[in-house]
Amino acid sequence: MSDSRVRRMAPVLDLALAEERKAAGVLGDCQKQLEDAAARLRDLEHYSGEYAKGWSQQGSAGVGREWLLNYQRFMAQMQTAIEQQRQTLGWHQQSLERARSLWRERYQRVEALRKLIEKYREEARARADKQEQKLLDELTQRAFAHRRQTDGDLL
Repeated sequence: MSDSRVRRMAPVLDLALAEERKAAGVLGDCQKQLEDAAARLRDLEHYSGEYAKGWSQQGSAGVGREWLLNYQRFMAQMQTAIEQQRQTLGWHQQSLERARSLWRERYQRVEALRKLIEKYREEARARADKQEQKLLDELTQRAFAHRRQTDGDLL
C-alpha cells in the first residue's frame, strides 16, 4: 500500500524539482543582473571622479565661462546618472532577495517531499518485514505442528 503512495508522489516530486530548478535559474539571473548593475555604478562613479580630477587640473590653468557651464551641466548629469544607477542597484537587490526567498521556499518543498517519500518507503519496508515475519512464524508453527503429529504417530 505504501509503495503505491511512493509511486503517486514521484510526479509531485518531479514537478517540485522542476520548480526549484527554475527558481534557482531566476536566482542566478538576478545575481548576475545585480553584479552588472554594481559594476555600472562603479564605472559611473569612477568616471565622475576622473572627470572631477580633470576639472581640478584644468581649473588651475584657468577656464572660461562656457567651459565652466558645460562642466557643471555634465557633472549634474553624471550625478543624476549615478543616482538612477543606485536606484537600479537597489531594485536589483530587492529582486534578488525575492528570488532567493522563492528559491528557498521551493527548495524546502522539495526537501519536505523527499522526507515524506522516505517515510512512505520506510513504512513499506516495515510492513513488508512484518508480513515476512508473520509468514515465517506461520511456517514455523506448521512445521512444528506437523512434526508433533508425525512424532505422535510414531509412538
